[in-house]
Amino acid sequence: MIASQLLENEYSGHFGTYIKKAGDGKLIEELEISLHEFIRFVQDIPMDKFDYRYAEGKWTIKDIIQHLIDSERIFAYRALRFSRFDKTPLPGFEENDYAANTNAGSRSIQDLLTEFSALRHSTLLFYKSLSDEQLKSIGTASNNQISARALGFVIIGHQKHHQQVFEERYL
Repeated sequence: MIASQLLENEYSGHFGTYIKKAGDGKLIEELEISLHEFIRFVQDIPMDKFDYRYAEGKWTIKDIIQHLIDSERIFAYRALRFSRFDKTPLPGFEENDYAANTNAGSRSIQDLLTEFSALRHSTLLFYKSLSDEQLKSIGTASNNQISARALGFVIIGHQKHHQQVFEERYL
């Protein structure tokens, strides 16, 4: 399944921005490919850039990697709930509150990438375990409808969005 095959009712609101950035590869393959591309990309960033802020109050590269980790955990949790046909609406989360309460700045880039990789492998195993029916199951998150499989593409597109931000504003 590729992102362009998602049905019109499988996502709404701000989720579409990230789904469009996910590209047109198959979900499982893109989850894996994007992991390796991101790690290679980050490993090529000069060490003095990881704690750089392009403007006052903006996140560092380490902060953004931690944000990607936190967000993937939340998106995968939502997908878990929806794939188990849990129809309880799930709230949004305030990303700035999360970012303000991490220790990303004191962590090594290797630790962040190791956690990112471990989490992505867990996400991959989870998505590989789902049936077509489970993948298509729709729930509500942040007051928007979204399917479990659409959330997988959100994970990919969200990562690609932030990689683009790195390229445009940090390097």
